[in-house]
Formats: sequence, C-alpha cells, structure tokens
Amino acid sequence: MRQAEALSDKQTGVSSPAEGQALYDSPNSACRADTLESHRRAVERVITDARERLCEPISLQDMSRVAYISTFHFNRVFHQITGLPPTKFISAMRLDEAKRLLLNTHLSITDICYDVGYNSLGTFTRRFTQQVGLGPREFRYLAERITPASVESLCAHYAELTGRATLRASVEGFVDLPEPGSGPIFVGLFPAHIPQSRPVGGALLMSPGSFRIGPVPDGTYHLLAASLPRLADTLGYLLPDSANLSVGAGNGPVIVRQGRASARSNIFLRPMLLTDPPLLVSLPFLLADTLK
Repeated sequence: MRQAEALSDKQTGVSSPAEGQALYDSPNSACRADTLESHRRAVERVITDARERLCEPISLQDMSRVAYISTFHFNRVFHQITGLPPTKFISAMRLDEAKRLLLNTHLSITDICYDVGYNSLGTFTRRFTQQVGLGPREFRYLAERITPASVESLCAHYAELTGRATLRASVEGFVDLPEPGSGPIFVGLFPAHIPQSRPVGGALLMSPGSFRIGPVPDGTYHLLAASLPRLADTLGYLLPDSANLSVGAGNGPVIVRQGRASARSNIFLRPMLLTDPPLLVSLPFLLADTLK
C-alpha cells in the first residue's frame, strides 16, 4: 500500500514567492507577467484539490495533471510560487489539518493520523512534534489550558526577550504593515523557509517598527513574521485563521557570522495568500513553556 507521505524532496535551495516574481523580469514583462499569473492559478488549483483529499496519497504526477503542467516543470513552478517544493507544502497542509481536527473534533489521534494521509502513527507523531513543537496529545491538552491570561503571559515573555536582545542583537530589521491591526506581530528566525517548530530566536512587536533578535548561533536562517488580530477565542492563537492573518518574509536568507547578520532585514506584511505555506509556527510550544 502506498503511503501518502512516501515522497520526499531534498531541498537544495529556498526561493520565496518574491524571488519567483523576480525571475520573470525582462523586456517582455507583460508576457512574463501573464505566464506568472498562469502559473499562480495552476498552483492554486493544485492546493485547492489537495485540500479535498489529504487522506489520499498525492504524487507529483497527480499534482502536475491538476496543474496542466509537465511533471518536470511543475516541481520548479510550484517552488517558485510558494517558496517550497510540492511535497513539503502538502506535508505542511496535512499537519495543519491535523491541528484543526485535534482542536475541533473528538477523533482519536490514530483516526486523525489516517484522516490526514499517514499510514504510520509513529511517523505522524514524530513529524507533528518536529514541525509544530508539541506532540499531538500535548497540543490537544494545551487547548484545554489556554486562557486569555496565558496569551498575555506569552506576550510579556516575548517582550522581555525582545528587551534583552537590545544588548546583544544578532539580527536587526524593520516590520512594515500597511494597515496596522490591533494584535501583536511575531517575528521568528527559522532554520527553513517555513514557520514550523521552534524558532532560533524571536521578537514581539505591539505595532509595526524596528525589531532586534539575538544573540543566535552563526548560521543561515529565514525571517518570517505574522500579525495576529486580538482574539476573544484564544484557541485562534493555536489555529490561526488565514483570513485574519498578515504575513511576510525577510528579503532573502539571513547569514549570521561572528554573532552578527551582514545586513538589516525588512519585512513587509500582507494578507495571507492561498499559496503561502500553512502557519505551523511554534506558538503552542512557546505557550506551553510559559504555562509550566
């Protein structure tokens, strides 16, 4: 029996949607823009189709047929539009759906495992823990304990970390949000171009402005940020509604050498798109820490 998670891509490079856009700059910009828009619509069709059958195996061939693009070109096109290889994006979708089922149903973890396309409970539990920051059981248990007070505790904890970073900051930058909301802005420094697991470092802003993160070990990272609205239902912090999110990424990889990034990073937030990777940010993991 085929496993839905049997495919794996070796990610040889990271390309954000903005970088994908840049690939189409040329004297024939109108034609290139049309091509980019055609590719974006094709990728959106694939994502919409995949959402309806996450319990099934989904191969590259399946996705390329939905996109009406050859398998050879589809992998590159999808990566350009979303910033991730197709199989990594679908894997994130499976775990995002698992989060929803854990919070909104009484299904057993085993049933949820199969409902989101895994054939092995062990594999599902391991990947969920790695990418969300908590195991499925702990994630569901956290939902029973989270309160408005715990969210305030999280904000205070991040604000304290941000204050400490002003002394020995490794990464500095600015977050811009065209239409500022009323909620906090979380900025995370991640090893990969997707907000999953625990960030290497982070900052909390109560409004758009400058941020400082650090100290962090030398390495190559990716800045990702999200502005969440203030919510009466605090479960929304565990399972953010993409319709209410503004997200953004830094302008390229952040390279830290000898404790400092080579340049400042600017992050421009915008409404979340269908082609953005699901937000598997480790907010639940950090909340669990503050609740101990």
